[in-house]
Amino acid sequence: QVQLVESGGGLVHPGGSLRLSCAASGSIFGINTMGWYRQAPGKERELVATITSADSTDYADSVKGRFTISRDNARNTGYLQMNSLKPDDTAVYYCNADLRIRPRPSPFYRYWGQGTQVTVSS
Repeated sequence: QVQLVESGGGLVHPGGSLRLSCAASGSIFGINTMGWYRQAPGKERELVATITSADSTDYADSVKGRFTISRDNARNTGYLQMNSLKPDDTAVYYCNADLRIRPRPSPFYRYWGQGTQVTVSS
């Protein structure tokens, strides 16, 4: 069964750091774009960062300069390094990835992880 599993969330003080991981498991024949989203209580889910298969990255303005998205293709894993965390960063963080689950020339399908809670509080 193909799935994405996030880890690394938790409680951190303002100014602190966390590193989230998103591991893809199962029968995978390729990963295209990976991304991180977040949803705070009472708010809509918003894009945080994306990284393409060519390692091109994009960030929400609110996290530029503080967060870094990366990937390890050998491990089928994506990461989100979060520094200088603020209380406004508190949310459930979700990863997604476009996965090829059958050999070429099958298309990519978008999968989502279950989410991991990040709480920034003193």
